[in-house]
Amino acid sequence: MIRMDDVHLTLEGAAGAVNILRGVDFEVGAGETVGLIGPSGSGKTSLLMTIAGLERPSRGKISIAGTDLASLNEDGLALFRRKTIGIVFQSFHLIPTMTALENVAVPLELAEIRDATARAREGLEAVGLGHRLGHYPGELSGGEEQRVAIARAFVGEPKLLLADEPTGNLDRATGDSVMALLFDFAAKRGTTLVLVTHEPALTERCGRLLCLEDGKIVDDRTAVSRRIAR
Repeated sequence: MIRMDDVHLTLEGAAGAVNILRGVDFEVGAGETVGLIGPSGSGKTSLLMTIAGLERPSRGKISIAGTDLASLNEDGLALFRRKTIGIVFQSFHLIPTMTALENVAVPLELAEIRDATARAREGLEAVGLGHRLGHYPGELSGGEEQRVAIARAFVGEPKLLLADEPTGNLDRATGDSVMALLFDFAAKRGTTLVLVTHEPALTERCGRLLCLEDGKIVDDRTAVSRRIAR
């Protein structure tokens, strides 16, 4: 599902060039659940953004589901994301002037899916928000907003789901509930899940952990190897 070959990302800042990713190499198979961990500032979010095609690497190659992202222009990337990738952000990124139902239906309507509203309704019912369809983001709790974001990410049935600290703004109980939804959806639909997290409880649920430090992968462990190490 994901193949990264010698990926570098250098961005220009006020003080000059900043090397964020420094030669990242790894592969992720279809259906894997991968936790991306590492200290703050190690490049985790930037790595996620390059996988999504939201940041272009300065050097190296990224292939998602067999497609070389470098071969796509900006419009092509947008279409590819719409069909292949779902993203759940820590800060939700819901449109405040749209209801929960409208927020989930938007990507389906952009993809010209005829039953967009019906599918959006089903998605919200699946995350326990069938009774909040007409509510605006400002009328929802943080956990409910994140559930809307999860429904929006999954409703298009992506092959790959990326989640950036999806429970970072939630209390423990709500965060546990939200993550249970993510893993349940991924398991039922065979979706590849890659999530950035600092939560030990979440890393335990991942089949594999990639540790990033100073822009490089310094450790790659499966759930089995972690248990043996104990």
